[in-house]
Amino acid sequence: MLPLFSAARIIWVAARSITTRRPIWVERVEFGDGTHGYATDGTPVDCVRFASLGLIDGFEAELIVSGINHGANLGDDITYSGTVAAAFEGILLGIPGVAVSQQSAAREMDFRLGDAFDFDQAAAFTARVVEEIDDFPLPAGTLLNLNFPAGEIDGVEVAKLGKRIYGDALTLEDEDGARKLYRIYGEAPGYHREAGTDLHAVAEGRVAVTPLHFDLTDEPGMETLREYDLARLLEPAAREVE
Repeated sequence: MLPLFSAARIIWVAARSITTRRPIWVERVEFGDGTHGYATDGTPVDCVRFASLGLIDGFEAELIVSGINHGANLGDDITYSGTVAAAFEGILLGIPGVAVSQQSAAREMDFRLGDAFDFDQAAAFTARVVEEIDDFPLPAGTLLNLNFPAGEIDGVEVAKLGKRIYGDALTLEDEDGARKLYRIYGEAPGYHREAGTDLHAVAEGRVAVTPLHFDLTDEPGMETLREYDLARLLEPAAREVE
């Protein structure tokens, strides 16, 4: 399988977005081991679309491995993650997906870029997952989100998504006439220290393995709404139209 990857600057800002209003550049990149891949100025999801739409003659994607990302993608942060988004695109297309993220040597607990990374253990573990993924008892439409701690690894934990504590605030940085420059994000979000979560597992030095699916429907919420007479809301709207 040939790897597809996008520029790091795009991964950090794109999340689950696609490029629709302009053509996308693709460049073949030769690797030192004699293999090659492709770089694009599109988004991570665009990369998966390129593979599924036939960029490479005779190539049919069998598995999407997205990453290894520089920095963790844990808890609520996955909703902002281009790395996880690419794996989600795979399962939407009926292709198994694995998202892989690595904590930096600074052991930061958020998605911000650190200064130093060691990918050896993450790469070796992911390679074994790829070898055996057909044997995993996972429902269709489920991806694996893997997060690796820095340093010595103290086991593997199947964990649920944890809960972030974002310390965001609106801060005025500069003014230029009618324009104002604001900062809206805090420097380092915290998290609820709850056992059994991916955030807790990585903080304790374990690999966090979290199965994710794309169905965001709240089934209990649907039952609650069915008991509420939503149809009656049409009546005043109809009268206003008349």
